[in-house]
Amino acid sequence: MRNRMIQLSQNEIPRQWYNIVADFPNPPEPVLHPGTGKPVGPDDLKPLFPMALIEQEVSTQRFIPIPEEVLDALTLWRPTPLFRAYNLEKALGTQSKIYYKYEGVSPAGSHKPNTAVAQAYYNKKEGIKKLTTETGAGQWGSALSLAGSLFGLDIKVFMVKVSYEQKPYRRLLMETWGGNVTPSPSTETEAGRKVLEKDPNSTGSLGIAISEAVEVAAMNPDTNYSLGSVLNHVLLHQTIIGEEARLQMEMAGDYPDVIIASCGGGSNFAGISFPFLRDKFHGRDMRVIAVEPTACPTLTKGKYAYDFGDTVGLTPLVKMYTLGHNFVPAGIHAGGLRYHGDSALVSQLYHEGQIEAMALEQRDIFEGAVLFARHEGIVPAPESAHSVQAAILEAKKADEEGKSKTILFNLSGHGHFDLAAYEQFFKGEIQDSTLKEEELSKFLAELPPVAM
Repeated sequence: MRNRMIQLSQNEIPRQWYNIVADFPNPPEPVLHPGTGKPVGPDDLKPLFPMALIEQEVSTQRFIPIPEEVLDALTLWRPTPLFRAYNLEKALGTQSKIYYKYEGVSPAGSHKPNTAVAQAYYNKKEGIKKLTTETGAGQWGSALSLAGSLFGLDIKVFMVKVSYEQKPYRRLLMETWGGNVTPSPSTETEAGRKVLEKDPNSTGSLGIAISEAVEVAAMNPDTNYSLGSVLNHVLLHQTIIGEEARLQMEMAGDYPDVIIASCGGGSNFAGISFPFLRDKFHGRDMRVIAVEPTACPTLTKGKYAYDFGDTVGLTPLVKMYTLGHNFVPAGIHAGGLRYHGDSALVSQLYHEGQIEAMALEQRDIFEGAVLFARHEGIVPAPESAHSVQAAILEAKKADEEGKSKTILFNLSGHGHFDLAAYEQFFKGEIQDSTLKEEELSKFLAELPPVAM
């Protein structure tokens, strides 16, 4: 019998997060205050985040211990399994070996609770009673609602309107865990009202939803803001994925030549790849690929520049690949990949040539997802389907070159709440969406002027 699943015991769960900044080839670019243009300090972030997370955001310590209370919460679903995709390999007729780390076994069905429970813990410890956040497809809002129920925090979620309408069961999942969910843009905030004044039919964006969540948090002293991707401390918490995967690949007697993950803000990409990238920094030969939709091609078509993380301009300025903070992407089903910017750390790695990026069409990723589901049994979320299709393409490419590669990708979540999208695909109703150059130029022209 072939060993498809490589699994750790709960006693083998990593007890430290890996901070890639300690091994960065070049120092990270500073984050700037939106008013002064000067690098932000801890006092600038205090209205939104607990001090423990602010310290992690700027830390250069290589390994950071995971608190026992967080580890205890993580054992609800961790360690997650690593699978060898024998059936997919056979269907493709490939010489390559394909492995995938499956994060869909969490209660929320994705990788997002890895950081949600950590953020809830640190906020609770500092006396915060409520967290606000945004969510696209709903995975992050679900994860934070779950974490809020575990640590006794109220959760307010601004859900991008197009996803709110496309994914009602994600909303119901959040509400089951006690989350309060509002479609964004909304009339509950000044930021939302401004957007609706300009465009009453706005379908929303993550940038708009962030503006609303930040506004509510900044106005209430017992409330903090929580972000599910992009920020350094969020990526840090997700490295438990790659730390487990390193141990599991060792158990399999193998090591990846190619590592792949979908990339919106960068959290699941960082989670699987950062612990392996430290080997690349020390001379190990490997390719690391971030996969994004053609409708929101941040890395492949964006500009490396300082920009706001939200639409209204309430957040600090971050050096990142961006499509412009006013960019509103098409309403593709991969709602978690509809963010105008990328993590500063992921962006710098791409800018310096340490990682690669590719953009895929919506119909192609559903074709890959269905092929994968019919041979491996797991129905991927549309976001995760990007990494599935990229792994298939990389295996085919290796075969054409007469090579055998070991490919590892992160299957960041299941698609049980996305079956309406699969139905549209089967009916031939899924449309591709590629960002036009003239549209991109308009949004890039609106980037804030920064003298650096």
